[in-house]
Amino acid sequence: MALASVRPAVDADVDEIVRIQAGTWRVAYAGILPDAALDRLTSDDARRAWQDAVAAGDPFHVFVALEGDWTVGFCAAAHYAGQDGLAIAEISALLVEPRWGRRGHGGRLLAVAGAALRRSGSERGRVWVPEADTASRAFYTRAGWAADGAVRTLDTGDGTVREVRHTGPLDLELT
Repeated sequence: MALASVRPAVDADVDEIVRIQAGTWRVAYAGILPDAALDRLTSDDARRAWQDAVAAGDPFHVFVALEGDWTVGFCAAAHYAGQDGLAIAEISALLVEPRWGRRGHGGRLLAVAGAALRRSGSERGRVWVPEADTASRAFYTRAGWAADGAVRTLDTGDGTVREVRHTGPLDLELT
């Protein structure tokens, strides 16, 4: 295997982030998300949103996973104040292109994001995952995270998606 690494995303990574999200969601969420919602992932608005996320700085974090010269995945995470002043450490996206899966990139991304969120003062994190996305739910379970009973339904504009919340420790170690 070529050298694998994770680093903070820069503006030059935005096109790869958009490509990976659109391609991965088209595979993983076919039949779960409406086609129109998937089509919006490559829009100018989506690209601008990722540019803003990459440029936002602390307490927002976007990381990319690399294998050799290839960008193979990314993770977006943030630490912010929730209701009643309670801190929230959240993974908002963690995707690895399917052809690069099962090579440790997801675990490296989660561990690096967890370390960044811990530096902000959190010990536990959360992530919302489509209920039908059994692969992502299994990934978080292997990392020691579990569904905590919270669910939500998102309106995509063309349908709805039911998500479950998983929570877990941020002191993750690669094995």
